[in-house]
Amino acid sequence: MILVHICCAVDSHYFLQKLQHEFPTEKLVGFFYDPNIHPYSEYQLRLLDVKRSCKMLGIELIEGEYDTDNWLEAVRGLEREPEKGARCAVCFDRRFEVSAEKAYELGEKSFTSTLLTSPKKSLKQLSVAGDKLGEKFGIKFIAPDYRKASGTQEQNILAKRDTLYRQDYCGCIFGLTMQRENQQKLADELFSPISKQIQAESIEARLEVYEKRWELEDKSIPYKIVKERFLNWRQTFGSLKIKKETVPSYFLPYSSMKSNYSRGKIEYNVDNLYYMNRDEVKFITLDTYNRMTKSNYKSIKELIFNAPTLEVEMKLRHKLISNSFDLSAILVVAQIPTQKIEIVNISYVYEDVKEVLYQL
Repeated sequence: MILVHICCAVDSHYFLQKLQHEFPTEKLVGFFYDPNIHPYSEYQLRLLDVKRSCKMLGIELIEGEYDTDNWLEAVRGLEREPEKGARCAVCFDRRFEVSAEKAYELGEKSFTSTLLTSPKKSLKQLSVAGDKLGEKFGIKFIAPDYRKASGTQEQNILAKRDTLYRQDYCGCIFGLTMQRENQQKLADELFSPISKQIQAESIEARLEVYEKRWELEDKSIPYKIVKERFLNWRQTFGSLKIKKETVPSYFLPYSSMKSNYSRGKIEYNVDNLYYMNRDEVKFITLDTYNRMTKSNYKSIKELIFNAPTLEVEMKLRHKLISNSFDLSAILVVAQIPTQKIEIVNISYVYEDVKEVLYQL
């Protein structure tokens, strides 16, 4: 038997099939141990895809402990190390050691890792780490090079054919942060709204797509996952002040302003939409919000911490403003302010690509 440490489905799907071909008499057991993957929703998404892959290939899968605190302690002081640097070496050692311990515990004679097929990893670095731990536990570390002879291209073809989830960062928060800094992109994977609302093209939204995919496959219902370009939005901070006192307020999705700060007063209203005299800022009352969304929120605070779905609020925006391209800040308040107001809204609007599942 061979214990196979698995990092993600894109790497494992190809790697496991190559192992099945090269070691036809050996039983393969998958071991998903990746406490380096952040955030936890991303871990869940990758695990879901690995479960699907193993099911397709008829391979038993064991899930390891998500002991992130121990992993973070192991890489302490190496947070700014580049990809393939000292932090990655510690990360490999940590995951390989736990995998080797699991193989020894199960009575396996050898172990390996799908990290060996990742183009973002050093094959030599992985082999050295695996051999060292193999000697420690008295088991063999198998390090086949399945990247050669167009292996990486074949791996990508299989991933596309079987609609695997293709993550675009290695896994840890440090690598992700530096990668997004270099790309000059927002690390929106790390956003977790206090409203609990699932944002467009968030990890949670992708998780819903891939869970739905599994449901359709179990029912033999045809589907297609397609990519669509769209305008995305995230908010990091928002506040409303009257006479220097913060007033409870809720910003609808896609609320943006020319700058982060604005001040003025409300000049007029059209039906239930109230217009501030600067920066296209608009207001509605909580009563209007409840009526138009068929909700029953008792306070702004309740809305802030338990918002409805993004789809519900996008329909509300369209009812309030028929222009689909409008990005005005729209605030929900208990009562419309009659005095001068100050608004801070730190938000980001940017081009993005999302995956959409269509049932055929």
